[in-house]
Amino acid sequence: MKKSLLNILSRLFPFAGNANKRSKYLHKENYEKAFTSFKEKAEQGDSEAQHNLGVMYNKGDGIEQDKQKAFYWFSKAAEQGYAETQYNLGIMYDEGDGIEQDKQKAFYWFSKAAKQGVSKAQYNLAIMYYQGEGTAQDKDKAIYWFTKAAEQDIAMAQYNLAIIYGKGDDTEQDKVKAVYWCTKAAEQGYPYAQSNLGVMYDKGHGIEQDKQKAFYWFTKAAEQDIAIAQYNLAFMYYEGNGVEQDKQKAVYWFTKAAEQGDSDAQYNLAVMYDKGDGVKQNKSLAKKYYQLAYEGNHEMFVVNLSN
Repeated sequence: MKKSLLNILSRLFPFAGNANKRSKYLHKENYEKAFTSFKEKAEQGDSEAQHNLGVMYNKGDGIEQDKQKAFYWFSKAAEQGYAETQYNLGIMYDEGDGIEQDKQKAFYWFSKAAKQGVSKAQYNLAIMYYQGEGTAQDKDKAIYWFTKAAEQDIAMAQYNLAIIYGKGDDTEQDKVKAVYWCTKAAEQGYPYAQSNLGVMYDKGHGIEQDKQKAFYWFTKAAEQDIAIAQYNLAFMYYEGNGVEQDKQKAVYWFTKAAEQGDSDAQYNLAVMYDKGDGVKQNKSLAKKYYQLAYEGNHEMFVVNLSN
């Protein structure tokens, strides 16, 4: 099960305002007219226009890209309390994008936006509290803000809560809550959550054991190229565990995982090719996968070398 928490969300908010106006200016790529309108209103103190002007300068939409001007207009809108711009400004400070990197100022602006309900800012604020980046580490506040973001359907926040409650390192362990949040993230298509949920159903961790549901979630994650899920799915096909036995499909999914460097999958493939188990015997491929597993320090080789 993947144990590490995920990091900062860094996608900026795009244009704001009336959808019809945005369509009129931008869907026709009439950037010059949009720029003129936004600039005029921005100079008059309109925070929404200041935000939009910042977006144009930041992306170089119809005008020459200028990160410093983007920062200038984002700052103007943020100082007026425009929540999405406060988040954007936090991203610029966090990444040092066009300005000097400053984690404390990133934390400041994420806090401002988070308190106004911006879910991405709530998530980023939680990460900063959790890691002690730009502020003193505070796991309780991290959990608080992860929860706020998770309740607004930020899948990464839901996934992180599942990890936190599942491990119980930073709060009281609660496997039921871990399943709850993992399910929420998995249902949104988040692949790591899908893989972990498969493990939960497979082992009966925090929920009644259900091999068929484990198979379902491993499949979802495997189709999104999560190597450990591909390995687990292959093993279920190999054993006929939760699904009808199919060694050819086992080979297919072991191969997918092996191609991503999973040494367990590489070793199992080597054995299958070596013995002709579910696949035509091929000593050359067996040797190839044994070598890859060896280079990946697979435990079978580590144990043999240590004896």
